Amino acid sequence: MPKISETEAAALNSGTICFDRDLFQGNPSTKDLVAKYSVKLTAEEQSFLDNEVEVLCEMLDNYQIDLDQNLPPEVWRYIREQKMMGMVIPKKFGGLGFSGHGHAKVVEKIAGRNGAAAVSVMVPNSLGPGELLYHHGTPEQQEYYLPRLAHGIDIPCFGLTGAASGSDAAAMRDEGVVCMQDGVLGMRVNCSKRYITLAPVATLIGLAFKLRDPQGLLTKGKEGITVALLPTEANQFAPNGIPGLETGPRHNPLGAAFMNGTVKGQDIFIPMSCVIGGEEKTGYGWNMLMECLGEGRGISLPALSLANSKLSTLAVGGYARVRKQFKVPIASMEGVQEKLANIGRNTYQVTAAQALFDAILADGEKPTVLSAIMKQQCTEKGRQSINEAMDIVGGAGISKGPANFVATAYVATPIAITVEGANALTRSLIIFGQGLTRAHPHLRSLIEAIQHGDDMPTFNKELTNTIKHAFTNLGRSVGRGLAVQVRPKGSDVAGYYEAQLSRFAANFAFCSDVGLTLGGGLKTSEYISGRYADVLSNLYMGYAALWYYQSHKHVKDLDKVLDLAMYDVCHNIQEALFGIQANFPVPLLGPIMKAATFPRGREYHAAPDKLRKQVSELITTPTEVRALLTENVFVSKNPNDRVNQISRAVSMAVEADKIMSACRKAKRQPTTEEQAKIDAAEELREQIIQVDAFPTLANQEHNHQGMTPTWTVQRAAAEKVAQ
Repeated sequence: MPKISETEAAALNSGTICFDRDLFQGNPSTKDLVAKYSVKLTAEEQSFLDNEVEVLCEMLDNYQIDLDQNLPPEVWRYIREQKMMGMVIPKKFGGLGFSGHGHAKVVEKIAGRNGAAAVSVMVPNSLGPGELLYHHGTPEQQEYYLPRLAHGIDIPCFGLTGAASGSDAAAMRDEGVVCMQDGVLGMRVNCSKRYITLAPVATLIGLAFKLRDPQGLLTKGKEGITVALLPTEANQFAPNGIPGLETGPRHNPLGAAFMNGTVKGQDIFIPMSCVIGGEEKTGYGWNMLMECLGEGRGISLPALSLANSKLSTLAVGGYARVRKQFKVPIASMEGVQEKLANIGRNTYQVTAAQALFDAILADGEKPTVLSAIMKQQCTEKGRQSINEAMDIVGGAGISKGPANFVATAYVATPIAITVEGANALTRSLIIFGQGLTRAHPHLRSLIEAIQHGDDMPTFNKELTNTIKHAFTNLGRSVGRGLAVQVRPKGSDVAGYYEAQLSRFAANFAFCSDVGLTLGGGLKTSEYISGRYADVLSNLYMGYAALWYYQSHKHVKDLDKVLDLAMYDVCHNIQEALFGIQANFPVPLLGPIMKAATFPRGREYHAAPDKLRKQVSELITTPTEVRALLTENVFVSKNPNDRVNQISRAVSMAVEADKIMSACRKAKRQPTTEEQAKIDAAEELREQIIQVDAFPTLANQEHNHQGMTPTWTVQRAAAEKVAQ
């Protein structure tokens, strides 16, 4: 087994283990989840959403922001004055002291209106230096910086990514050398960071770099990755400022209007007092990053993705009910219903996953493995939802302008897939690799015994425990596999799927133990690791769906959405397990795993069309399900706003269509009152189906003089003859 590097050890030691351990043990329980975890906004957080966030959203003109490639000055000012950049900073330092759930809901609501504004609020609360300062800063750093960050006086950014260090952040080239300058202990640093959100406007830059101490000047701390705070103006920590530090110019991330750019410095001097935590924290930067920023990864980008899914449910679901082709709402067409059902399913799954993750955070956990699952799964489901939404709205989605409520989110979606750990690598390297080492009940101790080299008693004990664990879950796999064969679904949809997930959890735990036969090769078997990650991720998503249902089962017909979501989860897990077993590199072990988990072959299939149709109807008509899945979506009070119009039109269109259907059946004309309702619905429908058109684009005249031909047919023919 290869030696674990220092950066790998820091990642493995960061955060906490909670429900992920239950999954690796093969014996999780929805009942235990319900008993242990719950989440709810505080009255203060709800008031903030209903008032300050509502005001901000009304200020945002999505199309104009895209044109300007910046938020208006009054929006920047409002965000900062209302402490939106300091939501998670404790009240004693002037912040709002919001929970992770409150933070997520604020970002989610803003993102449903404008992604650039949401990112500008999100980054200081999840990827900024505030969290690092609170947990690791010196008292002097906390007292000075945290109030400034909370009140929006300083705008923070965090410089981690460089040309050689994208997903492999530990490969950074940025380097500092401990030195003395004018009697001050500090570091001479060279850095070149890119893709840094808020860098072009930041006044406080968090910078990660590798520190060396060739002269042995450090009296505390150590060499290694270090994190420092660099002000753009002189202050008590950097009395002379940081000469040579450059922020900007801007990148253009797919035309998204949020600030993103570079941070560079050539031979800059950073006083030791700028290191977060002071000299004694030099060399501990990677540990800090793993502990503090992993939590934000599970909050911020999932919130953006959920906003896309919820907006698709509200506005695209409504549009499909209002828009007609061939004299029927397109929501009645099966090709559209298939896409609507996917949107409804994804919205439920991400809503449930976010709520459970936030509840786990509220219980004091810092689940790094679940954070990676959240980022990868939620952004992928958000991407699918917005893709389906674009297909449904068609021409109205590709025609940009004030009336287009889909295009900006659609274009920016790949950004969420890429940042904070590209999804491809998060899936194939992080989720299962880190999860197995951290959350397996015996593997961590086994590895430590191997690394020590001479701890044979511990090694023998943990190896025996691991073998016992494998056989225990082999028995569970067989027993539960037999039990589900005689378990009908009936009316107890949740109970039925609890039994299926219990079986899958045992399958996963057993197959994970078999995977240990690959030893260190498991780290490089990314096809296999990615499929294990799919099983683990879908187990979390499935249990989150069941957990969420228990507190919302009073919502009429929510069991149908749960059923569709669980069809998806079960089928995904089955296919991932079959992929592991068919491609497992050790001879015979693949067939052994298959015999223990699926002796009868494939048992789970895609959801039936009837269920898809039911879910699509639930999100395109005024139902309790539609209300639940569109909670916290901002709807402007402007009657000319397209989402406002769609929100009003859904119930009007449904009622008008019922009236016309009844009149046709009865072979009668509508009454005066009925006709008024039909006319009002048709008038609003006509407004909604219009798209924007402009005299010019980019201030360029399209019918300019160059478009007038200076040749004739006769001249062209004569020239051809002459040739």
